[in-house]
Amino acid sequence: LQKSVERLADLQDRHYAHNRHSLLIILQALDAAGKDGAIKHMLSGLNPQGVTVTSFKKPSPVELDHDFLWRHVQALPPRGEIGIFNRSYYEHVLVARVHPELVMNENLPDVTTLSDINNGFWKRRLDVIRRFEQNLVETGTRVVKFYLHISPEEQRKRLVSRIDDPHKNWKFHADDVRERAFWKQYVDAYDAALAATSTKDAPWYVIPADDKWYARLAMAELIYHHMDSLRLAYPTVSKEDKIRLVQARRDLIQDSIEQV
Repeated sequence: LQKSVERLADLQDRHYAHNRHSLLIILQALDAAGKDGAIKHMLSGLNPQGVTVTSFKKPSPVELDHDFLWRHVQALPPRGEIGIFNRSYYEHVLVARVHPELVMNENLPDVTTLSDINNGFWKRRLDVIRRFEQNLVETGTRVVKFYLHISPEEQRKRLVSRIDDPHKNWKFHADDVRERAFWKQYVDAYDAALAATSTKDAPWYVIPADDKWYARLAMAELIYHHMDSLRLAYPTVSKEDKIRLVQARRDLIQDSIEQV
């Protein structure tokens, strides 16, 4: 993992200098699957000025007055930089699919009752996501998506450890326990989302997350693979610029400014 991080740091430097692409990493998972730890360990050696991590919580009233992609568009990484979405617009086809009453808060014109939130509704929303990501790819953003797949038993152990360890109590939420009752519904929602939106240009990777170190290594290697495939290179300078560099070097060598 340390070697992978070192290789990523080298690529990040070239990625910034190349300034032709951006990289968007999407992390999705059920609670306690290790998203925060993965971010911490995978990106520990990168330049923080070139990486932005955005965690999307419950939408605000202002955000609900826009389409579900709006707040995520604001957080997209610029060219030369890496953006990480810790949860993302996929929550609108995952949590919202398990709890369709959340969709009612969006005040959509064609949704007046829960019966309007049917299979056709989810198909249209997944189509919107797929087209959105295709547009990102075509305009220079590489999209890499990870689903950290944790088993029910491993999740149970990690939630218990958050209760037992005083330093982890702040990470525990009673909602995490209540949501375990919807495990099958979440699995079905993930199956539908991944099947509909995993494409050649914006692939999903299902990462076995019960072993944290394996998950982190697999993700680091996959990120490296995608960045390396961009054929990143430092900009070349013209002959005229090289002549100026030679002159600048000569001037610096001959510089005799006295030390104060």
